[in-house]
Amino acid sequence: MSEPAFQSFAQWYDGHTAVKHEGEAVWDGGGLLRLRGASGSLEVPFADLEFGEERPGETVYRRASEPDFRLILPADLPPGLASKLPERQTYGAWVDKLGLGKASAIFATLSVAAVALFMTAPEWLGPRIPQSWERNLGDAMVGDFGNRLCHTRDGDRALTKLLAKVDPEQEKVRAGVANIGMVNAVALPGGQVLLFDGLVQDAESPEELAGVLGHEVGHVRERHVMTALLRQFGLTILLSGANTTVGDTMFGLAAMGYSRDAEREADEYSRERMAESRISPLGAARFFERLGGDDEADEEGLTGWVSSHPGPAERAKAYRAAARGKTFEPVLTAAEFQALKDMCKQDPDVESFDLFF
Repeated sequence: MSEPAFQSFAQWYDGHTAVKHEGEAVWDGGGLLRLRGASGSLEVPFADLEFGEERPGETVYRRASEPDFRLILPADLPPGLASKLPERQTYGAWVDKLGLGKASAIFATLSVAAVALFMTAPEWLGPRIPQSWERNLGDAMVGDFGNRLCHTRDGDRALTKLLAKVDPEQEKVRAGVANIGMVNAVALPGGQVLLFDGLVQDAESPEELAGVLGHEVGHVRERHVMTALLRQFGLTILLSGANTTVGDTMFGLAAMGYSRDAEREADEYSRERMAESRISPLGAARFFERLGGDDEADEEGLTGWVSSHPGPAERAKAYRAAARGKTFEPVLTAAEFQALKDMCKQDPDVESFDLFF
């Protein structure tokens, strides 16, 4: 016994001509909708039909295989025929199939996963950035400082000597002094470290500078730099190639933060190298204490280099502990230390950095 036929008035455009056909749409229980009219007939698979739009009193359907095809049927179709036609998609095809509740749960799960990936990406991506990319990025950043790096013969020699004490590796980290009055120091990609002149002027002994320089070298050796840059700037730091103004670069680097574990690793590196070179860690301890590290209650008011690094009181204590039972040698002579302090003042070609430009 054959299935009963359902039929309805229909209008359609076949997608090949501009002729509007009128007739009837007939379904006899199979997978085809037959369109019959005085000007011609057409068979359309239900699977090829898509919901188009609703109009007053009628509904428009399209064909996936014929972009220009249009089928116009009355809104009040016989139930049997209406059940075979595609329904209006309220939220989207996959959402409508799953239901709004399940789709919302899936979306929430994917959102959490995306946020987790974004938050953790720097930790696993940073150490995997090729060192050639790092070096090119670091060179671009140094170039962005323009002629603000200080150079004198005696100052460069003193800095080279200091660096050799805290970085005994065969391939040395490159170091420089930037003519910027902030009490800060930064590690750059590609094995470069910059001490800001404000920090050099604030230092009361070469051992203080050795502790800070060794810490920043530690970030380089432990490959913390790209992780921190990705956390600070996102992937734009890789895509833009550090194409910024010197102000953007300087303030971004000064605000760059490392994790507490990374800070402890860099401190440990610094203390180990200072021990190997018989440099007193008491200078680094005094540096932290003078800038607020001797009192936990003062930490919220810190500025400059210490403010971007966690736990100065804890760190000062660790440097003091590293000095117990040991003897040390001067890392620089008084004249060499003074040459470092005079670098930016005595360099006739260096440019200054104006905080209010």
